[in-house]
Amino acid sequence: MKVEFDEDTCIGMFQCVAEWDAFVKDESRGKAILEDSEEREDGVFVREVPDDAELDAKFAARTCPVDAITIYDDDGEQVIP
Repeated sequence: MKVEFDEDTCIGMFQCVAEWDAFVKDESRGKAILEDSEEREDGVFVREVPDDAELDAKFAARTCPVDAITIYDDDGEQVIP
């Protein structure tokens, strides 16, 4: 499973931070940060989701009010949103 985070879309509600510890607050910029991720394109960050964090990652994506977080299964199919 992979998570994709569009930092430019993020509005800094930090609901994802409460759901999964891979997201942290960057209060100086008013954005969340996806730790241990790689920037795939400008402002879009991607990382693998550990097996034991899949549920947390899904909750983080579902709580994002602006759909800045996308979850893909192991086949590359979009799961959330």
